[in-house]
Amino acid sequence: MTTASPAFAIETVGLTKRYGPKEAVSDLTLRIPRGSAFGFIGPNVAGKSTTIKMLMGLARPSAGEARVLGLDAVHESVAVKQRVGYVPELHFIYRWMRVGEVIAFCRPLYENWNDRFCADLLKVFELDPQTKVKQLSKGMVAKLALLLAVAHEPEVLIFDEPTSGLDPVVREEFLDGVLRTLCERERTILFSSHALSDVQRIAETIGLIFEGRLIDHCRTEDLLNGTKRIRAVLRDGCTPGPPPEGTIWQRVQQREWLMTVRGYSPATLEYLRAKYSLDNVEVIDLGLEDVFKDLIKGRKATA
Repeated sequence: MTTASPAFAIETVGLTKRYGPKEAVSDLTLRIPRGSAFGFIGPNVAGKSTTIKMLMGLARPSAGEARVLGLDAVHESVAVKQRVGYVPELHFIYRWMRVGEVIAFCRPLYENWNDRFCADLLKVFELDPQTKVKQLSKGMVAKLALLLAVAHEPEVLIFDEPTSGLDPVVREEFLDGVLRTLCERERTILFSSHALSDVQRIAETIGLIFEGRLIDHCRTEDLLNGTKRIRAVLRDGCTPGPPPEGTIWQRVQQREWLMTVRGYSPATLEYLRAKYSLDNVEVIDLGLEDVFKDLIKGRKATA
């Protein structure tokens, strides 16, 4: 890899991971600026978790390179772990230990462990140091995992499906904890989740991975403001033809023509009205989940 840029917390160039003949991650080039919040989204087995494992030194790339805070993720993985807080989907915490014992076990592993910050988080998350892990609810275990990830004041936080299986109230409490740590201390966050409303709330930029390849990387605000669903009602006898430029998905049912357009502008409607006989046209704002679903449906339809 060329010399790492100090402006980026995470950089990959041509990052690839093969399992036999199958490429789980293909030629991934990604740059995440320091101090930003990045949402990493994609369908199941798209390559999100494999990418994260390579960043954390838990899986070795088949090709390409990855750097975290300028450190080589393969050859300097111990140093990476000192400066990164990682919350996986499955929390590997000894269930027979008490909360305080877990903290005492993890504390010596990190040079920058902050006892005061840890104590504050215990209060905020309402974690009793005397309670055994096996007695904690799934939500409380998630909070403990977050505490362990941030108590050493890492510069980068990496979350891989951290709210999976949590009920809405606990998920909200967990996200509040994430946002609190983000606001109080300038950190870089990589947040991977199927709960796209959570990603939309946290992430400034979005990366969409599909079948191991990064197919989009942009600001969340730009993606949502520039992607619209258009509902057009065709007049009797009018049949749809080429959709507007930027259409990522479309469906025709009788006279109703639905299309989702990336890079929507007033010219999109001018094109439709000039080319087709329409009784009605409606423009609909979309959330991240709907944009994501339409991007994936469009990709599958053209595969």
